[in-house]
Amino acid sequence: MSIKKDDVVKVITGREKGKNGKVLEVSAAGRATVEGLNMIKRHTKRGRSKQTPMGGIIEKPGTIHVSNLALYCKKCEKGVRAGHKVDAEGKKARVCKKCGEAI
Repeated sequence: MSIKKDDVVKVITGREKGKNGKVLEVSAAGRATVEGLNMIKRHTKRGRSKQTPMGGIIEKPGTIHVSNLALYCKKCEKGVRAGHKVDAEGKKARVCKKCGEAI
C-alpha cells in the first residue's frame, strides 16, 4: 500500500468525493481512517467510559477503503498516483507521477 499514517489524501469516489484529509490510521485490511471524513455516530450507554460518564451520541471518523483514496500533491493541488525513486544516498522516496515532487 502506498498510503501511510500522516499522509494527506484526497477522496476520489463515494459520498466524501473531492475532500482532503490527514490519515490517522491504516489497517491491515486495506482501510484507512481519515481525519474529519466519513463521520459515524456511536450511541454509548451511561458509565461505559471516563470520556462519556453520562452517555450520549459520539461522532468519530469511520474507515474508507484505500482504493477510494489518492495521495495529495501540494504542487499539483490534486490527488495523484505515487511512484518510487531512489535518491543519491540510497533512500527510497515516494514521488508524484505528474510533477516528480517528493510526497
